[in-house]
Amino acid sequence: MGWLEGRFEEGMITTTLEQAINWARESSMWPMTFGLACCAIEMMATGASRYDIDRFGAGAFRATPRQADLMIVAGTVNFKMATRVRRLYNQMPDPKFVIAMGACTCGGGPYYKYGYNVVKGVDLVVPVDVYVPGCPPRPEALLEGLMRIQDKVRGMKYLTKNQPINVPIPSRTGYVQLPPEFSDPDPVKALEKANAWAKETKEKAAPAKA
Repeated sequence: MGWLEGRFEEGMITTTLEQAINWARESSMWPMTFGLACCAIEMMATGASRYDIDRFGAGAFRATPRQADLMIVAGTVNFKMATRVRRLYNQMPDPKFVIAMGACTCGGGPYYKYGYNVVKGVDLVVPVDVYVPGCPPRPEALLEGLMRIQDKVRGMKYLTKNQPINVPIPSRTGYVQLPPEFSDPDPVKALEKANAWAKETKEKAAPAKA
């Protein structure tokens, strides 16, 4: 306390406006009601009575991105869905945070090599703050990811000039490393390979005639 010690009555807490705002923000993280695949079941279990995510102040799942500040991308992200994920992210107010939940969301998971319709990591679509790996991760893992988001909010320094956030947001740019079935320096040949592979897999998936 320093020179403030003994100057106020008991029960009085001194803090800064910045710390007070960060404390209120980390204690009321409102996730968006947003699930894509099987990991969303674990996210629902986290919000149920057994694990009770509401004790962290994050139990108010919002049905609109304009009232949410936490996006939990739970499940496989397809290329068709990627534009929708980005649109929802852009509609969220700042500051906003993203948790990538599950192996498919973090890096493509089991669809990395042959899932030509699966985004190889949602960090190619939106900036991710915390990765929660697993297939699917348990509710305890998601709660751990939420606590790491709270640690990040606690270290935010928006009100202090020339002081960035203590924990930088990881980002990944560039093209995804494709398997040899698709990769080719010539983009036209690469597209032809991808179309041939899609046609072959579609023929294999066709039901056998009796």
